[in-house]
Order: sequence, then C-alpha cells, then structure tokens
Amino acid sequence: MSWATAVVLIVLISAIAGVMRSRNRNNSRPNGQNEANAKALDEEAQREIKDLRERVKVLERITVDGREARAIADEIESLRGKPDKQDG
Repeated sequence: MSWATAVVLIVLISAIAGVMRSRNRNNSRPNGQNEANAKALDEEAQREIKDLRERVKVLERITVDGREARAIADEIESLRGKPDKQDG
C-alpha cells in the first residue's frame, strides 16, 4: 500500500467517523428539544425576514437622482413611519 492510499483511507475513515458522531449527537437529544429549538429558530427567521422585507420596501421607494445624502436620509426616515398600501 502506498502512502497516498494510506492518506486517502485515513481521511475517509475520519470523515465517516465525523458523520456518525454528528448523527449520534443529534439522536441523543430528546425530540421535544430538537423541535422546540427548530421552532424558535423558525420564528426568529420569520421575524428577520419581515424586517428585511420592510427595509426593501423602503429602499424600493427611494430614487437616487443625484440628491444630497441628507435629503435621502430624511426621505428614508419619513417613509419608515408611513403604512404601505400593499400591507392593507
């Protein structure tokens, strides 16, 4: 067996061991804990998506036509407080 074959086998064995170790860690937790954690992460992601959508709506309303940065900043602040017609 050449040294290159030995290196490949060692890397392969390490990768398989890592995958098995990861699966074992996930299976050792109670299912409720995994589901609660996933639910909390999903809720956090939904809040972040909502915030990002609001930012995108504000940015879509802004048209930069060579205006000064202060005028653009003032417009951003004024648009943040206005409800969007699409939000209903």
